[in-house]
Amino acid sequence: MRLTARALCGAARAAWRESFPLDGRDVARWFPGHMAKGLKKMQSSLKLVDCIIEVHDARIPLSGRNPLFQETLGLKPHLLVLNKMDLADLKEQQKIIQHLEGEGLKNVIFTNCVKDENIKQIIPMVTELVGSSYRYHRGENLEYCIMVIGVPNVGKSSLINSLRRKHLRKGKATRVGGEPGITRAVMSRIQVCERPLMFLLDTPGVLAPRIQSVETGLKLALCGTVLDHLVGEETLADYLLYTLNRHQLLGYVQHYGLGEACDDVASVLKRVAVKLRKTQKVMSTLSSPTTLRPPETSCEPSVAGCWAP
Repeated sequence: MRLTARALCGAARAAWRESFPLDGRDVARWFPGHMAKGLKKMQSSLKLVDCIIEVHDARIPLSGRNPLFQETLGLKPHLLVLNKMDLADLKEQQKIIQHLEGEGLKNVIFTNCVKDENIKQIIPMVTELVGSSYRYHRGENLEYCIMVIGVPNVGKSSLINSLRRKHLRKGKATRVGGEPGITRAVMSRIQVCERPLMFLLDTPGVLAPRIQSVETGLKLALCGTVLDHLVGEETLADYLLYTLNRHQLLGYVQHYGLGEACDDVASVLKRVAVKLRKTQKVMSTLSSPTTLRPPETSCEPSVAGCWAP
């Protein structure tokens, strides 16, 4: 008989960890010591910019954004795009928006650039923001130049390509990838719309020089902001398992046919490896000539179904 998620939750809750061990983890080692060069280049392009679009991961809407953006890039009109909404839990969307409004962010859009969801809302909102700003009265040039900013691997280039598909019926203008560091320089203007005539500047991802906490660093790493091996694949998998169990999101149990929830990452990884036939033979120093173990491959976990402040 297959147990329901509630039954699994009740059975396993007593054994779940109440906290994740954070001591002894060096966050500074995970992230570049500085990204001042990219930020300075963005500053030097500000005189050409009418509006800022900040892209962030919808799975961690309240943590990990770079506070230097607001300080360094001035008082330009600002739109926050929470991308990858298809991987996030949208049941709390209104609470997230209310929280961000309390921080002064009144212009927020959730998007999925893979399927172009809510992309049509961006151009009208940007046009309205620019039209009500000081720039609108400075000259007769009706072109719009928008700078796209954000931490690494949140979908900045994907947003530009999605806008081009929607408004110009054209393909990719910028290279995208599933790991940080694809865009390495502030690029020339890329047209994304004809009416109104609008150009976007793609920029490299820039992290804050100091991460607020180890847990914030883990959330950013789990969303692909840094390469897995810098944090440790097993550390990422363990934090993901801890987060899923803590939020009672036990879909992984049935997805991998585990039979029950578990809070031991080594046990879960072994069972998943066997289920997916990802084991490999290795020489054993014991009497048995060979043994099976999971291969040491990079994992890219998803935190779909939960968001955390």
